[in-house]
Amino acid sequence: MLANKCIVVGVSGGIAAYKAAEVVSRLVKLGAEVHVIMTESAQKFIAPLTFQTLSRQRVVTCMWDEPKEWEVQHVALADKADAFLIAPATANIIGKIANGIADDMLSTTVMATSAPVIMAPAMNVHMYANPVVQDNIGKLARLGVHFVEPGVGLLACGYSGKGRLAEVEEIINKVVAVVNSCQDLAGKKVLVTAGPTREVIDPVRFISNRSTGKMGYAIARAARERGAEVVLVSGPTNLDAPAGVQVIQVGAALEMYQQVQEHYPDAHVVIKSAAVADYRPKEVSDRKVKKKEGDLTIELERNPDILLELGQNKGDKILVGFAAETNDLVAYARDKITRKNLDFIVANDVTQPGAGFGADTNIVKLLFPGGQIEELPQLTKDQVANVILDKVVGLINKV
Repeated sequence: MLANKCIVVGVSGGIAAYKAAEVVSRLVKLGAEVHVIMTESAQKFIAPLTFQTLSRQRVVTCMWDEPKEWEVQHVALADKADAFLIAPATANIIGKIANGIADDMLSTTVMATSAPVIMAPAMNVHMYANPVVQDNIGKLARLGVHFVEPGVGLLACGYSGKGRLAEVEEIINKVVAVVNSCQDLAGKKVLVTAGPTREVIDPVRFISNRSTGKMGYAIARAARERGAEVVLVSGPTNLDAPAGVQVIQVGAALEMYQQVQEHYPDAHVVIKSAAVADYRPKEVSDRKVKKKEGDLTIELERNPDILLELGQNKGDKILVGFAAETNDLVAYARDKITRKNLDFIVANDVTQPGAGFGADTNIVKLLFPGGQIEELPQLTKDQVANVILDKVVGLINKV
């Protein structure tokens, strides 16, 4: 998967540095030529000999070592790289790169490369949440740096929370995706909706659904990685904002409707993956509705059909819908394509194991206006997202 690719791996000084050894090993097994740069602090946690053995390349540890052959080493590695991975990325190295500081071999080489840069942060939970660190991450994301979100769990410092290095598999998948992707959505604005909506009954209660937003967030993240400017209009979720994506948080369907209408005119592609409530309470109480004897009846009224309205004003935009069904999947999906003037629709049966709300995988069918149906096997939602975007790019290239 990485044959004839050169990956430069930067290892900075955190306890998670030992996991970088497995990352390097996996990259080599995938066919990559791997060069490792270690900071002085990283060498306190793991020896350079480990990486030299795994990569079968000399490990760079100091700017002032005599080169084995004449070359400006940081420039040579920067030019050679097809991708530059920093794992673990400490708060220190993130801060340096975000602010243009180049005072060691790792930060200097990153500053000199034009290859895509991937960072896998790892640090104390409070350090990761520090606004300065988050500002630096946000700044780098806006400049095009790719991030592998840290995991949640027990940290070496004894705290539990977000900050542990992402799983090796996740880091490797990100490197493969970045190296093998192209910027085929560069110059395009992609508008994505995700998650559920909440229709308020009173200050305590609301009507909602089981959507977690995972599919929509995966689409937004993949579109950004493929070069698009991405606006994500999201209902309430527990998901982190994808790096480099403008996220607009909304609650009710009417709020989502307003935000979509605002961003629709200058969007090239709209992907409506949100599970928008069809109905909302006609009357909303400003006080908690108290329990009484007998049944409670709540009168509901229709919410706007956002996708239908977009289809009526489609112009030259590419419009993609979703259909989450429990029965008659193909029939319902075909009806939506026609009524809502869609370029294609992504349909899934949420009763299938591996395809329901909250899962990290999905099993979908892609239906097109001409009657074609493309059935996909069970894939991760990140993989499904890229299949969807492949179809979008194909439609763009037809225009």
